[in-house]
Parts: sequence; C-alpha cells; structure tokens
Amino acid sequence: MAATERPQSPRSSALQALNTAALALPGLLLASAQAAEEDVSFQYGHYQESNRELYEVRSRFRPIEVESLQGMARLKFTDRLKFTANYTQDTWSGATPIATAPLSFRGNRDRGIISGATPNLQNGEVYFDKQFRPLRQDAVTGALRRDDRLVHTLSSASPETRKQGDFRLGYEWDEAALTVGGGTSVEHDYESNFGNLGGRFDFNRKLTTLNLNLSYTASSTRALLDHDATPYIQRTTYGNRVEVRSDGSQILRGSRDDWAGTVGLTQVLTKSSLAEVLFGYTHARGYLANPYKVVEVAFVDPDQTPGASGELRGETLAFLERRPNTRDQWTASLRYVLHVDPLDAALHLNYGYFHDSWGIDAHTFQADWVQPLGSGWTVTPRVRYYSQDGADFYHPYLISRQAANKVVLDDAGNVRVIPYDPRRLPDAYSSDHRLSGYGALSGGITVSKEFARGFTLIADAEYYSHAGSLKLGGGGEGAYSDFNYYAVNATLKVNLDALSSAQPWQGGHEHHGAHHPIHHGGHAPAGVMFNHMLSEPGAMMVGYRYMYGHQAGGMLRGSGGIGDAALVALGCGGEPCYVTPTQMGMHMHMLDLMYAPTGWLNLMLMPQFVDMHMFMRPLAGAPEAADPGTAAAVIHANHEHTTGGVGDTGMYALFKLLDSGGHHLHATLGVSAPTGDVGIRLRDTHRQQLGFIHYGMQLGTGTWDFKPSLTYTGRNGDWSWGAQLSGTKRLEDRNESGFAFGDSFQSTAWGSYSVLDWLSASVRGVYTVRGSLAGAYNGPYHRIGPMDYGASYGGRYWDLGLGLTAVVPDGALQGNRFSFEWIQPLHDDVNGYQLPRDVGLAATWSYGF
Repeated sequence: MAATERPQSPRSSALQALNTAALALPGLLLASAQAAEEDVSFQYGHYQESNRELYEVRSRFRPIEVESLQGMARLKFTDRLKFTANYTQDTWSGATPIATAPLSFRGNRDRGIISGATPNLQNGEVYFDKQFRPLRQDAVTGALRRDDRLVHTLSSASPETRKQGDFRLGYEWDEAALTVGGGTSVEHDYESNFGNLGGRFDFNRKLTTLNLNLSYTASSTRALLDHDATPYIQRTTYGNRVEVRSDGSQILRGSRDDWAGTVGLTQVLTKSSLAEVLFGYTHARGYLANPYKVVEVAFVDPDQTPGASGELRGETLAFLERRPNTRDQWTASLRYVLHVDPLDAALHLNYGYFHDSWGIDAHTFQADWVQPLGSGWTVTPRVRYYSQDGADFYHPYLISRQAANKVVLDDAGNVRVIPYDPRRLPDAYSSDHRLSGYGALSGGITVSKEFARGFTLIADAEYYSHAGSLKLGGGGEGAYSDFNYYAVNATLKVNLDALSSAQPWQGGHEHHGAHHPIHHGGHAPAGVMFNHMLSEPGAMMVGYRYMYGHQAGGMLRGSGGIGDAALVALGCGGEPCYVTPTQMGMHMHMLDLMYAPTGWLNLMLMPQFVDMHMFMRPLAGAPEAADPGTAAAVIHANHEHTTGGVGDTGMYALFKLLDSGGHHLHATLGVSAPTGDVGIRLRDTHRQQLGFIHYGMQLGTGTWDFKPSLTYTGRNGDWSWGAQLSGTKRLEDRNESGFAFGDSFQSTAWGSYSVLDWLSASVRGVYTVRGSLAGAYNGPYHRIGPMDYGASYGGRYWDLGLGLTAVVPDGALQGNRFSFEWIQPLHDDVNGYQLPRDVGLAATWSYGF
C-alpha cells in the first residue's frame, strides 16, 4: 500500500500506522501490504474437545485432542522475487461421533463405549409407537415409554498424523504482483495435492488494490473400513468403490476435484481506515462423503401386528453416509479496519456469508481489538459468532417404513426372505453434526511480545462453544450435539530483516566472515548436538534441527537374521509371537534457543516435537490368539500405527574449558524433562481398547534424564575436526507407565574441509551403546510381537555420516547457516529381536547474533 512505499508525509505516516495495526493479527494479512519481507516462525498448538452428552452412559474414551506443529519461512531471493514455504503437522486422537440415533437404540452402551460393557447388538431390535416415535424399554419393569432423546454414537481411534507442505513463489512489479504456489497434504487414508495462481494490482496511487486467486485441488480417499462392524454397517450402496482384500479387510476408495476462485478489493478510505470486500466460488465434484460417518436407519414394517402395548418393532442397520457428488459454494466477506489514533490501537470488524448447493447458509461475525501496550507488548482480544442452517440431506437418523428382512411364504409354501428395497431410502443422507443447524460463540486473546533484534513471542488462546440453541432464528440441532473446545498456540517469530539490519558483532567472528559470535573451532556436522558455544556475552542463537531415522528389512537377532518360525517360538519371551514389524520411521523436530550470559557459560533450551509410524505383518506359522483382546490387537496390526506430539524438553548449560587458537573444549551438563506422553494407547474403533502402544512409539521417555557431554573442536586453515563423548543416564527407575528406557553412551569423531569459502564437507564416525528397557507397562497391554518386550530394545551400533554445511556469506541472509548430514548405518548388534536400521538424516538451520 502507498503508506509503506512512498516518501513519508502526514497522510502516509497515518496509513503506515494503520497497516501495522492491520497486520498484527494472524490470518489478516493485507494482500497488497508487506510486513517483514523475510522471517521464520515456529508454532505449536493444542486443541482439546469436551465430553459429549451421553446421558447415563459414561464413556471410557477420551475426547478428541490434536497436537500441531507449524514452521514457516519467508525469504527474499531478490528485491522483487519472494519465496514462502510452510510445513504443518497435526496428530489427533480420541473419540468422535460417527452416527446419531435415539437413546433407545443403545448405540453407545451396546457398542462397548461404556466402561465394562460387553458388545451386544440385540439383533438391532428397537421399538416405536404408532406415530413412529421411539420407545425405550425400562431396564427393571420392561415397560415401554416414549423417549425422544437423541445421542451421538462415539467411535475412537488410535493416533493419526497429517503432514502438509506447501510453497509460494511471487514476483513483484511497482504496481502489481504475481504468485504461484502448490503443496501436498498426506494422511494414511487421505491425500490431496493442490496448486494456486494469484495476482495483485494496485491503482489510485496504491490506495486501491485488486486481488485475484485461482486454485485447484485433487484429493483421493483410501479408507480401511471398520472390520468389526460387519455386517452391521451396510456398504452395498457404494458398490465397486469398496475393495475386498485377500485378508477380508475392506478399502473404500474415492477421488474428488475442487476448483476455487476469489476476487478481492481493498480500499484505503481515510488516513485511519480501510475496507476490504472478497467474493469466492468453489466447485467440488467426486467422492465428497466421510468414509467413517454412518447413518442409523430403523426399518419398521407398518403391516406388522402391534405388540401388547401397541408398539411396533423395528430393526436397525447403519449405512455409510451418502452425500451428493457435487457441491457449489459461494462466499462473500467484508472487513473494516479502523486505526484509533488516541490509543494507537486498531479495531477489526469482519462479516462473512456462505451459501452452497447443499442448502447451507452461514453467517460469521468477528471483532478484534489490537492494542499495543508499549515495550513491544501487544494484546488482542477477539470475539466471534457463527451460525449455519442444516444441509438439505442432514438427518439425525432415518425411519424406513419397510421390513429390513421380511419373511414370507411363496405360492409353493416355501419360506422366502425379502430384503429391504434400497430405492426407498433417500438419494443422500448424513448425520454428521457439522452439517446440522447450529451456532457457535467463541472468544480468544492473543498476547505478543517483541524483543530486540527481531524476536517475537506470541501466545494465543481461544474457547469455543457449539450449540444448536445458538443458531440464528432458532431451529438448531438438539442439546445432545452441544460441545465445547479450547485451543492454545505458542509461536516464536524471527524477523530476519531486523536481524540483518542490526549492528553485527565485532568480535568472535567465524571463518569466512560470517557474523556469528561463535568460537573459532567451527561447527560439527548436523547430526552432532551441543557442538559449539557463543563466545560473546549477551549473544543469542536461534536454530531448528530435524532428525529422521528409519528401520526396515528382515528381523535381527544380535547381528544376524532370523526367520518367522524362530521368531514365533523365541521372539516373545517364551510366549508365541503373532506379528513382526516390517518398517518403522521417526521424525524429530527440535527448536534450539541459546543465550550467552557470559563468555564462558551458555544456556540452552530445546523443546521437541516427534512423530513415528510402524507397519507390521503376520508371522508365518503363528497360532491363533485365544485371548479376545490379543486377537483384536493382532487384527489391528493390519493398520499403520502412528503417534505424534510434544516430546521431552531439554535444558542445558555449556561451560567453556579451553579456547586457545584453533582449539576449543567445552562441557555440557543438562537434563531432559519428561514432557512427552508415555501413556498412548491403541484403540480398535468402538469395540476394544487394546492397551498401551509399543514402547518405542511413545513420545518421550517419561523419566528425568541426565545428559552430559564433552566436545572438542579444532581448525587449521580450510580443515576442521572434532570429537565428542556423550551419554544419557536415567534418573528414575520407572516412569508413570511402569517402564524406563536404558542408559546410553555415544562417541563420535569427524573431519571437515572447506570446499568453497561458504561450503564445507564432512565425514564422521559414530559408535553408540544403548541399554535394554527395564520394567513393563503397569496397565492393559497385549504382547503380540518382539517390539512389546523390553529385552528387544537397545544394542550396539556403528554409523558413518557424510555432511555438507553452508554459511550465507553476504546479502540479506548473511550469517544464516544450513547443514545436512546423511547417516549410513554400518553395523547393528541388537539386544533381543529388532528391525535393522537402514538410513538416518539430520538437517539444521541456525542464526547467531
């Protein structure tokens, strides 16, 4: 906008203040305005729903919760060429509604959701009065009474992870800009790929801006249907979309395409206000349903003879929901921003309207107040109200006035069973509460603190209430569908523009002239932690570290292979093994925050976010499991097992012992706090709670751990080298779940050569020893494979690392360091029975100032 790009004047100065206020809220960035042109941010979020109203049923399932991680980098290749990259990862688990039905259908109680309940579908038999209103049978007297109460039927699943990466590349002219972008989002049962093209045009001395955007998304569904609900859930309506595999499992496949376009106009109204109007249209076609949502259908034969109390008997079946295969959506929004000069604050008012071809009309009202408090503090309270009408095909449940299976005698006197006529069911139906009529009211607050040299910490909290009674004009869904949630987020944002414009440190510069207050010894390869110190008092460093490890191949016993027959007999501590892992991967994201209060002492904080996945297969020759819980766990092993969320948090102190010429020696003393969850359990949809997940897939150790290390580095000309000894000592014998991982020790040495002034290559050797796992889970746990026994953890490992390190020598990104290392396992000598390691990766980014 003009205020940020023209020479300063009273009018442009006021508009600059308006822009600053308008840009203060996440998601409210004006397309034509520019905030910091180069920055990176890291965000962690937690979402938690409340319990659903199940009346007298007490669910043993935890409500949905989501752990999320987001990283964003916005870089400037040239003054006009900009690049933005985003990475988002969500891991969710817990119970969610899959259907709605009258309470008398006993969906939650008979499907094992209540603690201690035994699944018993009662042949799906229910009762209605002559007006087809549900009747409930008294558990004591057996009398039938009318009961119109509805309730959600819950289903719970093991943790699942979604990962999304996207980018945007933009080029700017004096009064226009063009952006292209794309990305992909991947889950174990859903994948989407998307691309977009956008343009911006400035008019009227940049006081008027036109924004255009076009996007296309191609998505595919590959859902493993609930194996333990057959034949209760009817799938015939999807015909050839459902694939039956050789093991009897069923996969529902579907694809969809979405085209979307938006046009927006932003107008500066006065020196203190602006308005924006936006119109959008989206056309979707293909498989638009949710493969895990069902609709309960009560089949009631109106020709039957009523019972003693005049009741009609019905039989219930559940059908996978069916939605129309096209959807057209129209959106319109209006935004007004006012800069309040006396308070140096900004008021944001937003209204949005939504309409689609499914019959949904929705309204959104939102107000935000952005209030700077001085000294870099800003507080932003907000309130939001949302209301929507229900979709035309939304039905909490259906009554079909026909028999599900009618028994008749033919002319020859033979008994025949006539099944229901599917043509008498609606063409589309869904009981998904998100398609019902409801209202939602939420309030939140964002607090941010901007520190020196471009650091900003942002904390955000929101509380949301979803209720049918909040719908505009009334007529919303019943109170059974009401629920609340809260969401909290923490963000660290680093403005690279501010860092690069700050006065660089004059002392302690590294080789190649990078403005890093780091000792002369140089950096180690990416896979080595605690490898350097900040040498100047008051210096800081921010960094991101990614580590990946993967295991795959035939199982090992010690350092040799072992076949299925031996695993069945020997791999599970004297009990038979049923399955074996085929591959396992772990991704670890770490944020490095370092501060030097003095030249000889550095303090370091390292929060972590991890996610893991494991695939398994049945062992040839394994017997059938006699215990029902173990049998269910074996069946569930056909699913990919995933976990993800916050890991343990490291806190460290680094002490300088020697810094003479090209030689540096320092010691690290630290502890790891058990912030990672060690109580994650497997869940088999609505029937079984299968107990704890495999030890190695918990998110942390669950114990306080002591982590010392000793690091030496040296440099002479283009050569540098180093060595490190490090270890982990568990400070507790057991964690809250009943076990403890073994202690570990690692030694490593490396050499590096500067190929170019800004690029070096390294080679490294690593030897690691890890102890076995002690103890065992203190709760339900079905041991089905070697990974469920503590003796099959730890071992002795040899690795070779090959790395590259680049330091940006000049320009806007001067001093940013990027490092990558490929870690190739050379030899495994494992405890017990384990998968061999086949690859490891490490990548880091850091900036010191």
